[in-house]
Amino acid sequence: MTNTQREERPERPAESDGTAHLFRALGRQLKFLRERAGMNQRELASATHCGEDLISAMERGVRTPQVEFLLLADRALNTGGLLSAAADDVREALKRTRLRHPGWFRDFARTEAEAVALHDYNNQVIPGLLQTEEYARAVFTHRRPLLDEQTIEKRVADRMARQQIFERWPAPTLSFVVEEAALQRPIGGQAVHRAQLQRLLTVGRMRTVELQIMTTDRHEHPSLDAAFTLVTPKGRQEVAYTEAYGHARLITDPAEVRIFTERYGIMRAQALSPRESLALIEKMLGDR
Repeated sequence: MTNTQREERPERPAESDGTAHLFRALGRQLKFLRERAGMNQRELASATHCGEDLISAMERGVRTPQVEFLLLADRALNTGGLLSAAADDVREALKRTRLRHPGWFRDFARTEAEAVALHDYNNQVIPGLLQTEEYARAVFTHRRPLLDEQTIEKRVADRMARQQIFERWPAPTLSFVVEEAALQRPIGGQAVHRAQLQRLLTVGRMRTVELQIMTTDRHEHPSLDAAFTLVTPKGRQEVAYTEAYGHARLITDPAEVRIFTERYGIMRAQALSPRESLALIEKMLGDR
């Protein structure tokens, strides 16, 4: 019999205080209004200046609609103020909704959510903030020990919810250095892999994001240990986060954080420039 693991279910205030029900109801309402207006998800995404994946996620209740989006969607769908009327409720719900990640991840998730700057280095997989829903599902589905289906879906939803950091304004400073090997690994199969590369192009073209690829032909490398993230929370000093085999560390000691900062700076100098990185991803897509 295959051994599966079910993580202890963390507290889900979004369920107990009713906010999850609000967001699911808003998602169903959004889908109804979009279809009534004769628009597909891509057309609504274009009209509201966001991604098609985000529209899909909001309609399914996976992603939280921001107030700014509701105002734009109201005009695009000509609802007569129906969506805008929910703005105050959404603001209040967002205040009450707390993080719902596994306990070992919560400290970092809170720090990430209020970051004014975030710099991420990843050497094995695409960073969680850049993953598509299907790529994330493949990552969680094939990890060992196996997770049950409920836990997989919860983790995928939580990972997608974290990506709201790209919608914040004023936008935090965001940069990513990803090993070329992580881009070459077709997690989830060719279709999922191709969609993931396209997602990288979309995010990498955002003016608030800098994405750089560390190619495998580099003769030197300052950080062959593990992936890490540098985060600067509002009004506080920069911290570092590392995770290996489910063991997480949130590092606050300035001397230790400085080591990660130096490593990241050297890697950015060694990696391809953002423009060169996008060109490499486009070439990878063309070869498939």
